[in-house]
Amino acid sequence: MDFVPFIQEALGAHSAAMLITIGIALILAYFLAKALFAESIPSIVVGKPDDILPPSRTRMATSKDTIPCINPGTMETLGYAPAMTPNEVMDSVNKAREAAQEWRHSSFAQRRRLLNIILKYILENQEKICRISAADSGKPMVDAAFGELIVTCEKIHWLLSEGEHWLRPENRSAGRMMFYKKARVEYHPVGVVGAIVPFNYPFHNIFNPLTAAVFAGNAIVIKVSEHGSWSALHYRKAIDAALAAAGAPEDLVQIITGYGDAGNALVTSGIDKLIFVGSTGVGRKVMEAASSNLTPVVLELGGKDAFILCEDANLNAAVPTALRGAFQSCGQNCTGAERFIVHEQIASDFITRCVAAVNSIRVGPATGEKFVDCGSLCLPGLAEKVQGLVDDAVAKGATVVAGGKIPPTHGTTGQYYPPTIVTNVDNTMRIWQEEVFGPVMVVTTFKTDQEAIELANDCDFGLGSSVFSRNTTRARAMGAKINAGMTSINDFAATYMAQSLPFGGVKESGFDRFAGVEGLRGMCVPKAVAEDRWPFTTTIPPLLQYPVKPQAFNFVTSLVWMFYSPSFSGNVKGLFGLLKCFLPGGGSADGAKAVAVGKKQQ
Repeated sequence: MDFVPFIQEALGAHSAAMLITIGIALILAYFLAKALFAESIPSIVVGKPDDILPPSRTRMATSKDTIPCINPGTMETLGYAPAMTPNEVMDSVNKAREAAQEWRHSSFAQRRRLLNIILKYILENQEKICRISAADSGKPMVDAAFGELIVTCEKIHWLLSEGEHWLRPENRSAGRMMFYKKARVEYHPVGVVGAIVPFNYPFHNIFNPLTAAVFAGNAIVIKVSEHGSWSALHYRKAIDAALAAAGAPEDLVQIITGYGDAGNALVTSGIDKLIFVGSTGVGRKVMEAASSNLTPVVLELGGKDAFILCEDANLNAAVPTALRGAFQSCGQNCTGAERFIVHEQIASDFITRCVAAVNSIRVGPATGEKFVDCGSLCLPGLAEKVQGLVDDAVAKGATVVAGGKIPPTHGTTGQYYPPTIVTNVDNTMRIWQEEVFGPVMVVTTFKTDQEAIELANDCDFGLGSSVFSRNTTRARAMGAKINAGMTSINDFAATYMAQSLPFGGVKESGFDRFAGVEGLRGMCVPKAVAEDRWPFTTTIPPLLQYPVKPQAFNFVTSLVWMFYSPSFSGNVKGLFGLLKCFLPGGGSADGAKAVAVGKKQQ
């Protein structure tokens, strides 16, 4: 329905024009007032990421002491980052712990100011952030803008808008018998949060846990991937500048660069909470190491998301979404769409459209002069792993209809694998069961909704999922039966953009949540508090005080009848039982008899 003609018809042209004018004026007044009364937020300036080694390190240091940082799209050396030792990691944790003691008492206004400064830095440095991320991870600028900037800004906006609400003390029911008490939950900072994050989104993977942790009143120590260290040390400069501008403790955020020993040192350092984002195999080792200190762990592990297209799906909308789900950031997404389960009636049309689109995708270095749609793979050896999965599928009967071969220049001018579509796949193939983490669209078909659900669940992973159908009731019903932590209806990964929602999976995709309300509160200790509702002190009833009176047993059982019986007669029975306990000798014989019976049964 066209909104303006509808108003004109309902109210008349003159009244409608006046109403629209008033509406526009109110909107303008809102933004004007917001501009006039907004808090002044300082800008922060960070230099170019040329010399990222601290003075105590040199580029002549041994490989054990440094991390060579390579642009995976060109194989050019970006620089070197320090490989921190376990002792240096422990020193960073100790600094963070001191800062946490101060920051836990900060006001929400102080925390909002810090996040607003970070947000302003992002807004004013979008191109620089994307270029740094593109050089370090190989993703195109558009993918960096979408995956690094938008989701981070959305996260900050949600924290600024709703974070305080969800961290304020929450009143709860004190229950039936404790009607004279008030009950609430208080959310106190855990102290020092540790995070071990992967390489695929070097900017967002730092600022996503950082913003939630500090807004909840914590310090945070973040161990970045050795394949994302170059950008991380530049972002550390921005973080340090933001902390200084906000008047926050300078050691509130610590960035760790290093290899596995540095990560293990963080896990076993005695931090108060750990968030691990990475592979299932490493996640098991992290959980085992964290158990030495009983450190609570959030595990966000691998994914193998199912993407179901029913026969009534709108392919004009679904195909572009499917392509983005498969090839965003060259397929290096934990929530990447890796298994396309397509109804047999539309499979041919879907595959034809996807092949035509894939053949037009431009692949190349993200930092080059030419515009590209798909960049490089970040990890050395990942292209060979992807090729092995494709070859295994072909050997077992699958068909490659696009891509499927490592280019001859791979490894010399960049780490590349072409966007690939593999059809006729079944659930016995490794490519159906193992996480690809590369630009491969795996397609199979189904006849019935139940078959599609069984295919979706026939996997050890359970992170995200998508269901496409014009019948949203049908799509919701199918989505509810998929064993995954998240489902998007007629979309892909929409749950991640909705930052109020929890993020996480089931099965080998991990457990617990690190986003949304649940993730934010997970950065806190939920403390239960009960106190008197009225301004006089309540105490233990005299009959129950030591030495216990003979009527005590009858008194308690009468309370149970009065408060918890579902029938009115039971409530009355309890009330008269209570009254009887206060009469001379009332209830004492029954109580003694009950005790005697208990002894006899023993």
